[in-house]
Amino acid sequence: MIIGYGIDMEDLASIAKVVEKKPRFASKVLRPAELAVYESLSPRRQLEYLGGRWTAKEAFAKAWGTGIGAGLLRFQDLEILNRENGAPYFSKAPFAGSIWISISHTKTMVQASVILEEVSHENESPSAD
Repeated sequence: MIIGYGIDMEDLASIAKVVEKKPRFASKVLRPAELAVYESLSPRRQLEYLGGRWTAKEAFAKAWGTGIGAGLLRFQDLEILNRENGAPYFSKAPFAGSIWISISHTKTMVQASVILEEVSHENESPSAD
């Protein structure tokens, strides 16, 4: 059963301005494994990668119903890596169910959506009490 859906969209130029003013911004949003990927990319791809992770983490927070920075959830509580086929996935998140993620970008915008799905126990045998 779907228990949450979140979507976030950002302008890449706005993200570039934040990075210019706050050079350590990427290290605040990205965990070490994400930061290693970020640092290996060209400047343009860095912006798309950082924007994708930022919006995906914001979308997760919206789906979870908390927001980020409210003391309940921080950017560092979430990590998004890529499978061998390139598909992103949450490798670290405070949620035990299934997490579905999509990240897309154009030349000027980045968008991410996240669906949180509760793990179904329908096919399990009832426990003997």
